[in-house]
Amino acid sequence: MLILKTRPTLWRTLAAATVLAAAALSAPGAATAADKSVKVTAIVEHPALDACRNGVKDELAARGYTAGKNLDWEFQSAQGDVGTAGQIARKFVGDKPDVIVAIATPSAQAAVAAARGGVPVIFTAVTDPVAAKLIKDRAHPGGNVSGVTDLSPIDLHLKLIKEITPNAKKIGVPHNPGEANAVVLVNLLRDMAPKMGMEVVVASAPSTNDVLPAARSLVGKVDVIYVPTDNTIVSALEAVIKVGIDAQIPVYAGDTDSVPRGAIAALGFNYYDIGRQTGAMVARVLGGEKPGDIAVEGVQKGELFVNPGAARKMGVTIPAATVQRAKKVVE
Repeated sequence: MLILKTRPTLWRTLAAATVLAAAALSAPGAATAADKSVKVTAIVEHPALDACRNGVKDELAARGYTAGKNLDWEFQSAQGDVGTAGQIARKFVGDKPDVIVAIATPSAQAAVAAARGGVPVIFTAVTDPVAAKLIKDRAHPGGNVSGVTDLSPIDLHLKLIKEITPNAKKIGVPHNPGEANAVVLVNLLRDMAPKMGMEVVVASAPSTNDVLPAARSLVGKVDVIYVPTDNTIVSALEAVIKVGIDAQIPVYAGDTDSVPRGAIAALGFNYYDIGRQTGAMVARVLGGEKPGDIAVEGVQKGELFVNPGAARKMGVTIPAATVQRAKKVVE
């Protein structure tokens, strides 16, 4: 009789323990597989921005935050659509991650607007965070925002154009007038080009479908084409390259990842390195620092890429001295 009474009691005890254990696991603040959460968004996918994203992920892994182990990592691309960027940002804010990483100006603007001083936002590959109204002061961002700017050294880009094509007088610049970073770069070009005896001719391309006609509109009007770090244009770079080859107009770029794709030269940044630099900043926030107390950083490394084969297709020979000092020669 004693055994018959003990067994039901034992089963009830075990069942109660199971229920309590399940409740503990589902309770707020319970241990989970991911100790930290990082949500990443980009306005579009292209080699430069993809390299930046990979750099962030690798740097976090190097600092002990490994996706799938102790880091919940999620990436979403807006596929070039500003409205979609806003939707992604609002969803991410609702998920309440530890940090949102926003790649490129439109996605950064969407993330900052959605976060509204709450979820920490670290931007990267943003040309001018002040002009984009992400922050008011680079040295003291304040609030919940900081990041890494990839403002191009426009003066050095113009010198490179003169070095390779010394007779160039008119520079064609296809750009998306709706992309804040592109507007900043065009204004810098317009300010600096006349000082070097050159004139800027712009061609508007509000979407990737407009890139080819915009590039074609420059034929007969310019001596060279310069593609800034404008995400709309870079994502459809091959259209500009085709025009450059067909019309024998040399195409330069503001980012080195565009050189293997057919631009003849670029003095720019390795966007993977920018990602690593950004990842280090994200790790600081995951460690407890407030983004607003972290100064915005400029890119710490620069390098020259040249593509002599692409240059020949566009009727240009890159000087031997330029090729010799290049970080990478693409053939």
